[in-house]
Amino acid sequence: MTAAYPVPLRSSGPARCARAFPGDPGQVPRARAFAARALAGCPAQEALLACLSELAANAIAHTASGAGGSFTVEVSWPAAGVARVAVTDAGGPAEPAASAATHAGQASLAESGRGLLLVAAFSSRWGYREADSGAGRTVWAEATWPVAVSTGTAQR
Repeated sequence: MTAAYPVPLRSSGPARCARAFPGDPGQVPRARAFAARALAGCPAQEALLACLSELAANAIAHTASGAGGSFTVEVSWPAAGVARVAVTDAGGPAEPAASAATHAGQASLAESGRGLLLVAAFSSRWGYREADSGAGRTVWAEATWPVAVSTGTAQR
């Protein structure tokens, strides 16, 4: 298609891929490069990569992943017009929360939760769940975009 929207259905590549990374800040660019390859052709690639960078950095800074552990990045295309990035970490003491504090009647960014405000702004939706393994947590961000729809019948 020549226009930016609607976008044709994704036709090649895996619907899901995952990779583990050491819990070191130097691994965030490597995780981002991995996701960039998996999101090739995605209209929301840059927004999801920004989300992934924040989620990976949070895993390292705020969970046991950053204390000699690891984190796993997953990129998936759950449906036409939908892509998701997820980071599973080793778990931490607090639940992920996007927050902005108010001070003297004006909004100011809290000490923590600022990055998740960016994740919320760049994604169509985001959330978290306990990791499938039972140890740790998975935080994800999803982006959606319009896709071409084929009705299978010709219009007159």
